Amino acid sequence: MVKKKKDELEITALSEPALIESTHNESNLRANLEKIKEYDGVVGYILRNTTSASIDLKEPAKIIDYAILSSTAFDATEEVSNLFELGRVKNIIVNGKNVKMLSLTFEENKISIFMESNADTEKVLEKLKAS
Repeated sequence: MVKKKKDELEITALSEPALIESTHNESNLRANLEKIKEYDGVVGYILRNTTSASIDLKEPAKIIDYAILSSTAFDATEEVSNLFELGRVKNIIVNGKNVKMLSLTFEENKISIFMESNADTEKVLEKLKAS
């Protein structure tokens, strides 16, 4: 029998959810994302739901690359979660050589925040929790 090691996955499921009050509407979410974008090392974000998408990146030439990364990470996480029976994944962190991505789902919104590899992910999560 093979042991399942959750912490060795490239896409990591965090045990602590990013708590965002359900009373906040999408405009408050966008305002908080705008504040987060000002943090040191944050490259930008993608906010999407079933009817629209909002993209704000410092590198507009790479919009398609970031959108594909975000979408693929959500799809891969769902597959890995089902494969290893992890349950509902609350947050995703994908670490690359130069960039990392924090993704989460809030109601019907999928949020991906892109950062330089040395940026403080915990600070971003704390801002989302304080929303």
